[in-house]
Amino acid sequence: MPAPDHRSPADQPPTPSSAEPVRAGLRALGALISFAGGLFLAVQGRINGELGRALGDGFLAALVSFGGGLLLLLLAVPTTRRGREGLARLRSALREGRIRWWQCVGGACGAFLVSTQGLTVSVLGVALFTVAVVAAQTVSSLFVDRAGIGPAGPRPLTTPRVAGAALAVAAVVVAVSDDLGTPANLWPALLPALAGIGLGWQQAVNGLVREASRSTPVTTMVNFLTGTVVLLVVCAVDLALSGAPTTAPGEPWLYVGGALGIVTISTAVLAVRWTGVLLLGMSQVAGQLVGALAVDVVVPTAGQPLAAVTVVGTALTLLAVVVAALPSRG
Repeated sequence: MPAPDHRSPADQPPTPSSAEPVRAGLRALGALISFAGGLFLAVQGRINGELGRALGDGFLAALVSFGGGLLLLLLAVPTTRRGREGLARLRSALREGRIRWWQCVGGACGAFLVSTQGLTVSVLGVALFTVAVVAAQTVSSLFVDRAGIGPAGPRPLTTPRVAGAALAVAAVVVAVSDDLGTPANLWPALLPALAGIGLGWQQAVNGLVREASRSTPVTTMVNFLTGTVVLLVVCAVDLALSGAPTTAPGEPWLYVGGALGIVTISTAVLAVRWTGVLLLGMSQVAGQLVGALAVDVVVPTAGQPLAAVTVVGTALTLLAVVVAALPSRG
């Protein structure tokens, strides 16, 4: 007859039934953190857009944003004990092969997204560009999760996750339907679609860098470093072809995009281990749409009134996040 177990309930190993509420709570927390990052992303997008118009060059505006964020991180991370310890752990992980160098260049995908925006938005329009990115990112995230590339491990293609992903894409189409139009050629949409695929991979590998360094600020700095390097190359070509702007805008608020980007990347790095890549991306898109709505209400863009379909699409995106977060019963 086995001896009775006198351990207290707190000492007992968690059973599947007791572990599920914990996992659900962490998923909800991660989704909320990702949603908050999306809010900052919406504000950053408006600011970078205004900076691009002021400079007359969207690529240069992106470089200013990435470079400003990188400068802040270089001042904050290597100068602190925790930052130096995180960098040392990342170097050890690279040296020992626990993480590969190509898993540290996720920021290049963000830079590529900005570059495709500058190349294709004038042809596709903002709406179709957004749909192409979100659709590709959502599908990519499903398969990145399925392959277990991120720190959350493999996540199966359950009915709620697939349904939530499909609803998210449909919701974004509804949200921007007033502006879709009928572009003569859709082939340029392949570039933002490719960028969207890269975003799913970026969120996964950033999570791996965070696991190796055990530091969100270090991971964010690595992300900004690789993105800035890519944009330096892009801007060198751009400025050689079109020339440099003659003046720089004097409004200080136009230069805070990098700081907002730090918040967006940091929240994603922190949350991906709890949410997986799909729920992270969907929550961030939901936050971005809600943030864009709020920005349009508080500081409306001239000649662009708030459309009812935008509100409906945003509400559907929030519903899609809830559906994707539901546990599978099958």
